[in-house]
Amino acid sequence: MQIKNKIQSSNSKFQKVIFGILFFFIGISMNAQCAMCRAALAGDSNTKKAEAVNNGIVYLMVIPYLLVVVIGILVYRMYKSKSKKAE
Repeated sequence: MQIKNKIQSSNSKFQKVIFGILFFFIGISMNAQCAMCRAALAGDSNTKKAEAVNNGIVYLMVIPYLLVVVIGILVYRMYKSKSKKAE
């Protein structure tokens, strides 16, 4: 009886993880550009402006990911140092 409950709980955890991953990666495509940006970048003569806007978006996107990685590394080091002290 206990084995059956453990299998069911592990299956439900697995399903929750899969659902979370799918929910995170599946997004709805939306047109989120403001009217000012669209007007400024419309046309073929504004390739430099469009490239600058794209570079700015990439720059703004990278910063939060770097912060998450740095915080993750710090937490990992703290966890490892506590486990070494416990031994």
